[in-house]
Amino acid sequence: MFDSSVTTSILIRVDAMTVADQAQAVQLAQDLDLPLSGDADFALQVSADGMQLQELGHSAPGPIRVDFVEGALAHRRQFGGGSGQMIAKAVGIQSGVRPNILDATAGLGRDAFVLACLGCQVQMIERNPIVAVLLQDGLRRARLDMDIARVVQRMPLLIGDAIELMRSWVGEIPQVIHLDPMFPSREKSALVKKEMRLFKPLVGADEDAADLLAAALSLASHRVVVKRPRKAPTIEGPAPSYSLDGKSSRYDIYAKKSLKP
Repeated sequence: MFDSSVTTSILIRVDAMTVADQAQAVQLAQDLDLPLSGDADFALQVSADGMQLQELGHSAPGPIRVDFVEGALAHRRQFGGGSGQMIAKAVGIQSGVRPNILDATAGLGRDAFVLACLGCQVQMIERNPIVAVLLQDGLRRARLDMDIARVVQRMPLLIGDAIELMRSWVGEIPQVIHLDPMFPSREKSALVKKEMRLFKPLVGADEDAADLLAAALSLASHRVVVKRPRKAPTIEGPAPSYSLDGKSSRYDIYAKKSLKP
């Protein structure tokens, strides 16, 4: 059973795309405590091809779904720049070093997938139940592809509050913790605009980002990496050791110990 209280007050229903999908839709609606009919702002659509979140109403953008096999992530896996990518440098990937990473704000799993493609073990945490089921569904479909299955097996998912989970962590201590808290974005790309349009009302801003950072700093053995819009302020708390700047975003690095081969 998911904690639906994590979602905001927007109305979401579950839609079966065909009659054959009805049983799965009914079960999902029960798990998430969501209706199967009635007025809604969004529909969590269920089909044999996977799940997707669709905004309803006039001029709504297309649906959001998680796809690790085709599309933008498949292209990035093949042509994304490897260990030269800014995120790879931020988490400390180098020759002979593939740190054990906790992605405490997994979202749709894109950053975790990039890091797993580069050979890192990436434990994910996602607290929003709607986002989590989309991510679970994408992982399920990815396991059916022989090549991608080897990557996503390095991406286990925990569903719950990252702050609570980090404060009571059991098991191997992550060397690096990656955080990407929700923040108002000024980026102009169609993809960002569509996702922000869906995710901002669904997830809201991470008002507890300072607590998230504090918990991460207490847990990580080597560093905490925070992804931010390039011109956004740092998260309240200690100052980062240094930052890596890109065109639209940056990484604030809180260094605790050197990562060595």
